[in-house]
Amino acid sequence: MWRFNEDLLFLIFEKLKNDKKSLYSCLLVNRTWCVTAVPILWRNPDQFCVSNNSKNVLLYNVILLHLSEESREILKNQGMDNLITETTYHRPLFNYMSFWKYLILHILEDIISLKMIEKSNASILRNEILKLFINKNTKLIQLSIPRYFDSQLHLIPEAECCLSELEIFNCDIKIDQNILKGLAKICKSIKKITLYVTSYDSTDNYGIFNLIEVQKNLNEFYLFNNIFPKHEQFYKTLEESLIKHADTVQHLRIGWNPNTRFLSFFVNLVYLEIQKLKFINWYDPIANNSKNLSLPNLKILKVYYIPLITTVNLIENTTGNLSEISIHCDNDTYYVDYKILIQTIYQNCPNIRYLKLSLDRNLSIPEFENLLINCQFLNGLIINVCKDYEFSWDKLFQVLAKSSPISLFKFKFYSKVFKLKDIESFFSSWKNRNPILLRINDSRIKVDQKLVNLTEEYKAKGVIKKYSFGYGMDLIEDFEWI
Repeated sequence: MWRFNEDLLFLIFEKLKNDKKSLYSCLLVNRTWCVTAVPILWRNPDQFCVSNNSKNVLLYNVILLHLSEESREILKNQGMDNLITETTYHRPLFNYMSFWKYLILHILEDIISLKMIEKSNASILRNEILKLFINKNTKLIQLSIPRYFDSQLHLIPEAECCLSELEIFNCDIKIDQNILKGLAKICKSIKKITLYVTSYDSTDNYGIFNLIEVQKNLNEFYLFNNIFPKHEQFYKTLEESLIKHADTVQHLRIGWNPNTRFLSFFVNLVYLEIQKLKFINWYDPIANNSKNLSLPNLKILKVYYIPLITTVNLIENTTGNLSEISIHCDNDTYYVDYKILIQTIYQNCPNIRYLKLSLDRNLSIPEFENLLINCQFLNGLIINVCKDYEFSWDKLFQVLAKSSPISLFKFKFYSKVFKLKDIESFFSSWKNRNPILLRINDSRIKVDQKLVNLTEEYKAKGVIKKYSFGYGMDLIEDFEWI
């Protein structure tokens, strides 16, 4: 019966895995609660890394306390006595390192940087710390490798045992390609790969293709590209590697100019994100072929700075299953016909729940009202307006108050400046409806106190359930309510 209680506790604590505050309090109840909560709290070390340097120092010191006597002797012989002084050394109550399932190697690099280790000794310290995580007693779920990392992980004894069940892999393309080739011999069950391309010369590294091709059940692939993708051969080879997994890939993010037929292979996609680099004039091979795409299972579509016709064609080929759409247009680069776009959404997406739009003066208010009337399951709406002085916030707020479906009560508005009377009219017209969850972003660093007071007033009246203010473009976080 006591064993059942422990198992039940574990299931409950698993539900709290993202609620660190509650899990911390569980540590203080009794030993059983503590023993059950600690492995969950220490599963992912990245959650402990914050901007507060003093807290990071504590985490790094805990890591160093786990070093074996052999490792401590090696460091001592190399003159790193300051890391292993007897006055600070004592074994922790738990072997916290054994609970880590997510090995985020930028933490290791931060330790070396924070401790100001000389370059000649850095590799020695790195290798000794890696032994804490890559050994026969650990089974890692996630591995994240930072830029310029060159330690040969696959050559560490028992790396195959530790990494053979890896499911999530993140890396910058600018790492030693021998690491990727070595991991390809060990890791064949990776389900999610995230790749960062962050420098012009980084695409000389082709080891990633080996790693992609040997996977048995690749489900998610995300590429984040912060530079102009001029290396066409790299992306062509990347496409060829990914196409081999077209039957299993359900989540895909691309940040390059794809081949005309590339997307047509991925008929099982549930999530698709396409990001074109802003202010770069790509030709758009998808535009003329997107009408021939078939995306029957697609539920989430996110597009950034791609031509309107491509977005429209993608939506039209989703057979009504889309539940979330996020569209960010570059209003300064080309004219956006919002009438066509919004018609396409409400005619093809009756089940949509979350919608994010970047708007300007070209918005057709009557068509936007048709969207609200036809999309009766709409639950969350993000509106980003680039040119407030040309945009009719008053008309938008009026139609929101008049025609929003009952299900809609989550709003995010990004504006350079709100007229107080417009948003007050919106609040006052929202009476007797579901209380609003509201996020307002303003480009000004200091939030208008009058707006804060107005929002607080309507929260007291029950019109607003919860609200927050911010500044800048952090609306990119989309719908954290999900």
